[in-house]
Amino acid sequence: MTDPAPGSAAASRSTPAPAPAPANREQRLALWIAIVASFVSFLDGTVVNVALPAIERELGGGLVTQQWVVDSYLITLGALILLAGALSDTFGRIGVLRAGLIGFGLASVAIAAAPTAWFLIGARAVQGVAGALLVPSSLALIMSTFREQAAQAKAIGTWTGATTVAMLIGPILGGVFVDTVSWRLVFLINVLPIAGTLALLVGLARAGHPDHRDPDARVDWFGATLATIGLGAAAFALIESNRLGWSSPAIWPVAVGAAILLVAFVARQRTAAAPMMPLALFQSRNFSTGNVATFFVYGALSLNGLVLAVYLQQGAGLSATLAGLATLPSTVIMIAFSSKIGAWAGRLGARMFMTVGPLLMAVGALLLLTVRGDFDYWTQVLPSVVVFGCGLTITVAPLTAAILGAIDEARSGIASAVNNAIARIAGMVTVAALGAITAGSLDLPGFYRAAIVTAVLLAAGGVISWLGIRRPAVPS
Repeated sequence: MTDPAPGSAAASRSTPAPAPAPANREQRLALWIAIVASFVSFLDGTVVNVALPAIERELGGGLVTQQWVVDSYLITLGALILLAGALSDTFGRIGVLRAGLIGFGLASVAIAAAPTAWFLIGARAVQGVAGALLVPSSLALIMSTFREQAAQAKAIGTWTGATTVAMLIGPILGGVFVDTVSWRLVFLINVLPIAGTLALLVGLARAGHPDHRDPDARVDWFGATLATIGLGAAAFALIESNRLGWSSPAIWPVAVGAAILLVAFVARQRTAAAPMMPLALFQSRNFSTGNVATFFVYGALSLNGLVLAVYLQQGAGLSATLAGLATLPSTVIMIAFSSKIGAWAGRLGARMFMTVGPLLMAVGALLLLTVRGDFDYWTQVLPSVVVFGCGLTITVAPLTAAILGAIDEARSGIASAVNNAIARIAGMVTVAALGAITAGSLDLPGFYRAAIVTAVLLAAGGVISWLGIRRPAVPS
């Protein structure tokens, strides 16, 4: 599973240019800072699923604890990632990046030392706040440091490739730590890279890199509050409803309140002087359709990633290391062929790829229905992983390119932030609904139900893409 890659899309949209001049010391420092800061965030997102069974065994709470460990991070990340641009303009890119790194590191240490499940969940929410500052600010640092078009495209390509490594090593490294030491060490993986990046930031400041601030920039704190509380209330209602029931006075008022807050957030975006999510972006057919498809596809990806990582350990009896290795073929396929698929989509249009890819992933999800009590990875899971990986590869680059290609290049930053936020919120919703999907137990019948729901979501994403995506007209 991967996030939409705004960097690769931006690079693919650049017009041919002469070879860039070699980067100077300041540019090399900025690129390394952006790479490591983003790597920290991506790595944490890939290791957590394999650690969930061990966390639940030690801290208790069953499936609900596992859902909250994932969703508390996604709530704050999804709600606040849209603020990163305004915060960078107000406080400076380096200042925001430094705050994000320190916050992420302190939250990681708190998670590793968590005495209870709810302490850990709270620390994960803080980590999501810090994570919302890292990736957008990293990309903004590259954009402001590499001004020449060819150099900028090369830097973004390097950033994208380097951060993709986290997808490869994250689940494996996390699994090894869970099996050989403790799940707590999984969350300390980030501490040394964060310390190194903070040292690089000091070097960047000494190199005379300016940290520009816009005195006229505005931060929509009210909108951020509405989004965060609304998403948190929605997650609470979805997760706890399986235990308490929708008729419980602890559930339905919260669900109604969540709906009111989220509607108020959308209304706020119509009137705010500096909206977090400019609604005018959605006037573009491809942008709006692409983001609806993103919601279904990335909701399915989050659901599939969590269910597979947990079931392979708790249901099939694999170690955390083997569970981390289980989806490696899918990641390798995507890394190997994504750029080629992106080039084909540039020539043929994104619609076919955004239709075929999710439908192929749906087939891969349904292949998990071959899993039996007498578990065999090679015949019951590997075919699904390979088919799923092929579908994912066909989908990701065209989806990102279609969404960003529908928006004027000057607004590609906010368009990418909106798309990333929608992907995170989609994952939050499906993970929160996992208890209802599996009837509260991730046994084999629950695993089957989750696979079917995953397939339905993916098929919906493919159909929506076919009906809504159009190839932009070529200027005559």
